[in-house]
Amino acid sequence: MIKTINVPLEKNSYQIIIGNKILPLLGSKLKALRIGHDAIIITNPIVNKIYSKSIVKGLKNNGFTTRVFVVPDGEKSKSVKTAFQLIEKIAKYDIYKRPFVIALGGGVIGDLAGFIASIYKRGIPFVQVPTTFLGQIDSAIGGKVAVDLDCGKNMVGSFYQPKIVWSDVAVLSTISPRQVKNGLAEAVKYGIIDDSKLFFYIKKNIGKLLNLRSNPLLNVIVSCCRIKARVVSADEKETKGIRSILNFGHTIGHAIETAGSFNQYQHGEAVALGMRVACRISFAVKLLKPSEEILINKLLDDINLPKKIKGLDLNKILNVMRHDKKFIAGKNRFVLAVKIGKVKVVEGIDEKIIKEAIKTYIS
Repeated sequence: MIKTINVPLEKNSYQIIIGNKILPLLGSKLKALRIGHDAIIITNPIVNKIYSKSIVKGLKNNGFTTRVFVVPDGEKSKSVKTAFQLIEKIAKYDIYKRPFVIALGGGVIGDLAGFIASIYKRGIPFVQVPTTFLGQIDSAIGGKVAVDLDCGKNMVGSFYQPKIVWSDVAVLSTISPRQVKNGLAEAVKYGIIDDSKLFFYIKKNIGKLLNLRSNPLLNVIVSCCRIKARVVSADEKETKGIRSILNFGHTIGHAIETAGSFNQYQHGEAVALGMRVACRISFAVKLLKPSEEILINKLLDDINLPKKIKGLDLNKILNVMRHDKKFIAGKNRFVLAVKIGKVKVVEGIDEKIIKEAIKTYIS
């Protein structure tokens, strides 16, 4: 069963293809798209070992040349240094070629490879092939590509849409339990911001999802992709305020990731903590009922996502947060929960409320 979700944009429309055991079919699809002739695959050692051969075989069978570039696993590869080292290697390889980039991996690879594609020769086509749950439901969609700086996450980047997103649910059988939980954190986010039915579906099927049962996984991936496709198509470059809702839990979450030097918490874990803090702020400003906050925290608990921010200083988190790209002219902006299935963007929240909310979760 293959699901196709359209992302209709003014100039850069594309499709998200979701299916089971579809990785070998990518070559024939790219041939039909006519996006180039020479595939530059960017991946990490783990994914390279398991999946590169299948991708390369399918590409070669359809007349493409291939070159695989491997970067170390983890957020620290999402740096300006790594990006330009790769660009130098690509430039040496790219002689009389028609290159395009394939991002084969999770969110780090997708962001890094997409960023490289967006700036090399002022932009070459790229394809997202997400191999993590989090990548398939969130980071591979929407065209946000970036690398990190020491002062904050995703500080250097652009909006650059892929030509296609190719999500094979079968690859999720090889991800770690920690990565499953990371993805579920983002799935819960989608339920909170837009779809209460999705939230309660996750709640009802949490055991099956944690055990990577394919049908529940497919249902959640399709639901999340539909939400993100709709939001992105309404506000591609976050100029209308609509796309901001996708950042629920991310303002504090990104600050926690950065304050922990990108090795204490993975993205989904940090976002889960960020959602807990955002719900506390939402309650403090009288937007969210206590019963709803309890329900949200209970689901995050059931997934076994972090309950407390450990080993990080409050002031360090606040200092990183002040670099957030979503803040305008020094005024903070948070996505806050109104109820499960609805959020709103609120500006200028009293810093005392923010501090108290973070303190609630610092152990």
